[in-house]
Amino acid sequence: MKWHDLNGDTCPLARAMGVIGDRWTLLILRECFLGVRRFDGFQKRLGVTRHLLAERLKRLETMGVLERRPYQERPLRHEYRLTTAGKEFAPVLLAMQDWAQHNLPSAEPAPFTFVTRDSGAKVCPVLTDRDSGQELNHRTVLMVPATTAASKVIEAHRRAPSTNSDLGPETDSSTISDTG
Repeated sequence: MKWHDLNGDTCPLARAMGVIGDRWTLLILRECFLGVRRFDGFQKRLGVTRHLLAERLKRLETMGVLERRPYQERPLRHEYRLTTAGKEFAPVLLAMQDWAQHNLPSAEPAPFTFVTRDSGAKVCPVLTDRDSGQELNHRTVLMVPATTAASKVIEAHRRAPSTNSDLGPETDSSTISDTG
C-alpha cells in the first residue's frame, strides 16, 4: 500500500501519515519552519534529489499543507509557504523533537531548538487538554474504539486493576470481539 492510499482511511492517524508519513516530507516541513521557502534552498539543505523533492513539495501543496507563490516573473519562479494547515503542524514537530531529545539522545547538540516568540525562552512542551487543562499522556488518556461499544471498553478499564497501559486497555480475544 502506498502512503497516498491512506488519504481516505477513516482513522485520522492513517490519514495524517498519508500526507506526512515519510522522512523527506517531515524534513521539508522542518525546513519550512526554519524559514526555507525556495526549491534550491530545500535541495541544498536536505541533499534530496530534485525529482523526489519536487514530488514531495507537490504532494504537500495538493494536500493543502504548503502553497506555491511566485516570487519572480522572468523566469517564473515560485516559493513554498506554509498554509494554515501547515502552520498547525508546528506542535507535532515540537512534540517529535522533544520526544527524540529524551529518547534518542545525540552526542552532538541539536541543530535547532524551540523558543517562545515573546521571551526567547527555551520551550519544554507538555500536551494538555484544551477544555480541562489536564496533562495528556499514557497514564491520563485511553485510546478506545470509536464505536457504540467504546463505552464498554471505558467502563471495563475503570473497573480493572491499574495496568501499564499504553493508550489503551490490555485486551484479550474476548475484549477485541466485544468492541468490534
